[in-house]
Amino acid sequence: MAGHIRKGDLVVVIAGSSKGKRGKVLSVLGSRVVIEKVAMVKRHTKPSQKNPQGGIVDKEGSIHISNVQLFDEKLNKGTRTKLTTDGDSKVRTGTKSGTKFPTAGM
Repeated sequence: MAGHIRKGDLVVVIAGSSKGKRGKVLSVLGSRVVIEKVAMVKRHTKPSQKNPQGGIVDKEGSIHISNVQLFDEKLNKGTRTKLTTDGDSKVRTGTKSGTKFPTAGM
């Protein structure tokens, strides 16, 4: 279901409080994605060996995968994608521009 977005993709947020922001996907967690420097949240952390001071830390929150689209450089905006075959390999292709997106791990 959530195969249209992969880790490392450049995406644009199309809905919600972060609408219009672009960033690289850091991780895909089921039906949610974490995007670099988008949907920042504050976490109160206890002191630990890694962070002996503790305190309030800014980190990326997650966004539902339906609220992001792959960013198309040709169109300079988000695009829908379809899965096409290029020889013997599967490729994600932008529906309007025909831009081919790399499919690492497919």
